[in-house]
Formats: sequence, C-alpha cells, structure tokens
Amino acid sequence: MVYDFSELSGMQLDILKEIGNIGSGNAATALAQLLNAKIDMNVPQVNILPFAEVPDLVGGPDLHVVGLFLLASGSAPASILFLLPVDKACLLVDMLMGKEWGQTNPEILSDMDISALMELGNIICATYLNALAMFTQLEFRPSVPALGIDMAGAILNSVLAQFGAVADHVLVLETQFKREEQEIVGHFFLLPEPGSLDVILASLGVSL
Repeated sequence: MVYDFSELSGMQLDILKEIGNIGSGNAATALAQLLNAKIDMNVPQVNILPFAEVPDLVGGPDLHVVGLFLLASGSAPASILFLLPVDKACLLVDMLMGKEWGQTNPEILSDMDISALMELGNIICATYLNALAMFTQLEFRPSVPALGIDMAGAILNSVLAQFGAVADHVLVLETQFKREEQEIVGHFFLLPEPGSLDVILASLGVSL
C-alpha cells in the first residue's frame, strides 16, 4: 500500500507531471475560449513536499494568500488546493480580465474579481481531474470550489491539518501562467484520501 507521496518513484512522478501538463494545456485552451485571448499554462515542476514546508513554498505562514479548495469524490476521493499570494492573484485577475497590469487592488477585491478567481480555480481543478480520469479511467466528481483569503498558515491549518494523521507529504504541481510578457506562478496541491493513491497508481499500470 502507498501511504504517502514520499514513496513514489521517479517514473510515477513523471507520469503525474505529464498528467498535470495535459491538464494545464486543457485549462489554457478553456481560458483562451473564455477570454478570447491566448494564455499559456504549464507545469514546470512536480514535487513531493512535507506538510511543514508548504507555507514556506508560498512565501511564509504570515503571507496573505488566495486559496481555492474543492473535494473530488468518486473512484479515488481526494482534495485539491490551489494557492497563490494575494498580489499575484490580483495580477492574475488583470491577466484574465484584460486589465492594465497592476490595476486590481489587493485591498479591495470586487465581486467580479472574486468570480474570476473562482472560475479560474474551477477550470484548473476540473481540467486536471479530467486528465487524470482520461489516464486512469476512474471517475472524479469535483465539488464547487470554495475560496478563502487569509494568511497562508491559517488556510493551510484549516485545510491540511486533517491529512496529517494519514501522511506527511502532499503532491505539489507548480503551475505557471503566461500571457505575452506577463508571468505568474501558483501552486496546486493534490491530497488523496487513504487508499486513493493506490487506486490511482494501479489504474495507471504502475506500482511500488
């Protein structure tokens, strides 16, 4: 049985990275259709990260971040969290909505700004799960994403603490957004429930 991501081999991580790249490619296509403008996305890195290091990855526990969280039920239940600093989230809103770079105020996010981030999270999570489903032939049913704006430590404590008794690591997909000369990096975390990782790897035809 696979207990956490620290037990995965290089080949297994390569497969998960490829799935991430396919998911991000599909997300970029969906965003381009939505916005009528080209946005490139890719997953340059896939890492296994201890829970304790997650806040440092996004800039420290006191950094204000935007977090998008959803549950995926089905054949291999899992949770998904997408994090990026508030200032980067605002630049992403500028990118998505065709605003002047730096126009969105991190102190006053409008309902439309929040809606844009929610839609982005929905697209990213759905396309990644669709890619995973295509590779594994498993069924994933994502919930409506929830959005929170708080210090990274507070969001991670509320979302990730429940997984600490199961495993010590999470799978992190660095997600890069590009539009012309603009570039933003966020982090996508996948947290399978107990037993789900075994189901996913078995469906991929790989095992420890």
